Amino acid sequence: MRTEQSASIKFLYPVIVRITSFAGIFLLISAFLIFPRVINTATLDEEVQIIIEQIDIPQTEQFDRPPPPARPSVPVESESEDLADDVTLDEFNLDEFDAWGAPPPPPEGPRVKFIPYDDPPVPLSPIRPKYPEIAQEAGIEGTVVVQVFVDDRGRVKDTVILKGIPNTGLDEAATLAIRAVRFRPAKQRERAVGVWISIPVNFRLKS
Repeated sequence: MRTEQSASIKFLYPVIVRITSFAGIFLLISAFLIFPRVINTATLDEEVQIIIEQIDIPQTEQFDRPPPPARPSVPVESESEDLADDVTLDEFNLDEFDAWGAPPPPPEGPRVKFIPYDDPPVPLSPIRPKYPEIAQEAGIEGTVVVQVFVDDRGRVKDTVILKGIPNTGLDEAATLAIRAVRFRPAKQRERAVGVWISIPVNFRLKS
């Protein structure tokens, strides 16, 4: 009887061990699958929800800055009282004086009378006007055109401003410089005659 029980126990022992092993493995797997979900659910419930508010920041308005003003020309004091270093006055080329030609009559009418000539009058020395200080300080430049009557002896007898820059002193400076110069008189058939001519005087500041 004991021999039969021992034989049945030996036969059932491996089966029981296998069943117990499978049951243990099944329980471990079930525990890993169930308990992490419960822990994660509890942890997420306890977390504090943070709400981030979005604030619209208005765009800063951009203003276009105006360009800086141009730097004015500042005259530099010169040692010479007659002509400043920062002034450029166009000198007259005596060789090209014949190209001036006869001027048109100015709008004043009877005061200027056109006299035909073969050779125009020619200045015997350069015409160098003095640049007025008021024009230098204001940075004023330009060209003054003077209508000049040169008599048969080469003297300036009358002047008319055809194109001027008033209230700057440039008209007066050009007139005084022309009146201070002697001319070789104009000739008509080898005879000296008094005629009207137009003389441009340029005033330029050095940059």
